[in-house]
Amino acid sequence: MSLTYTHPPHPAHLRQAGPVTLSVSLTVESAERDPHELPSFNSTSLTRPQAPILYLPPLLSSLPDRYPSEPISLDHPPLVTETRLPDIDPASLSLHKALHRFTPLDADYVNKPYAEAFNWSQLVLPEHEEREWYCVVFRSKRKAGSDGGALYDADKLAHEEAIRNGGLILYWYGLPNQNTGMNLATCIWQSRQHAVAANWRPHHIKAMRLAANSYEVYSLERHVLRKEKGSSGVVVEPYVGGEVGW
Repeated sequence: MSLTYTHPPHPAHLRQAGPVTLSVSLTVESAERDPHELPSFNSTSLTRPQAPILYLPPLLSSLPDRYPSEPISLDHPPLVTETRLPDIDPASLSLHKALHRFTPLDADYVNKPYAEAFNWSQLVLPEHEEREWYCVVFRSKRKAGSDGGALYDADKLAHEEAIRNGGLILYWYGLPNQNTGMNLATCIWQSRQHAVAANWRPHHIKAMRLAANSYEVYSLERHVLRKEKGSSGVVVEPYVGGEVGW
């Protein structure tokens, strides 16, 4: 019952293309809707929402073919890519399962520290596992009047490129704050080496060049997501150097 989507739901693209067709029916926006439920994606709901939109589904990289599909929550189904990861280790597979319910905590998440913006405390992993993952955070604000089409296409190709080459577990795009225009997006990688390697891929380089001319604000943060043996939870800490993951 998972939703199939081949790229992150870029707001600029949605405004241009109108309603997005997913593999399940989405309810029409109303003032009574639960702000944590999956919204209907169309030009009206994104530019003139009748109620706050606090939830966008996590965009998870599809697992290698040899892994069976996991049961999907009907309450908050994630989006999954058509492109598949070449490999994933057991602890990262557990994180991938937990991230099916990854979501921001409230409407002000874009202004909060990364460790306080999402429902990290609700992610549950097997107690015997121990691992670290590398997280990259993008805080941005688009320039007024900038063309989102070329950037969207480049971002989509860079995202698929990163999955094919391995390591990218999740890419959560977010929606710009309706009042300030600020946005928070994040990637979670199996290792820092995977993230660094992706920086030198041709589609990523093109996307970064386009981003330099498209954003009024664009800043990067780096964090470590840590799971310790004997605990079922995870913690988020600032990245201070060295390698992360395998």
